[in-house]
Amino acid sequence: MSTVIEQAVEARVVAAALIPTVSATLHYDQDDPFAVRMDFPAPATLEGADVSWAFGRDLLFAGLDDPTGEGDVRVRPYGYARTVLEFHAPEGMAVVHVRTGELRRFLKHTTALVPLGREYLHVDMDQGLAELMREA
Repeated sequence: MSTVIEQAVEARVVAAALIPTVSATLHYDQDDPFAVRMDFPAPATLEGADVSWAFGRDLLFAGLDDPTGEGDVRVRPYGYARTVLEFHAPEGMAVVHVRTGELRRFLKHTTALVPLGREYLHVDMDQGLAELMREA
């Protein structure tokens, strides 16, 4: 049985012109215990379609206190109360500010479900290996 945690957050997308606050959703599924997903509704995207970004839960934890990330997703603190998430894609970059307290509350719920360092206990290695072999 999969247990999923979702939390709505207030996100401010920073662009050339300030875009109003949008509702985004943080998503954590114990069946994919290393990942967090952040979903943005269509009105908040350039394409006018829902967009979802997946990245490591450990990246989000680390980025609350220190700048981290070298790839498509980067996270860094912004003052005391905000955290910046940068999403890099071939089409461009999105910079999103989220209240740090909301992120900490979400991460607290995820660690209650799957403690840090215990993610491997929730990964079905046999199923993952079978899927890889099927694709080969």
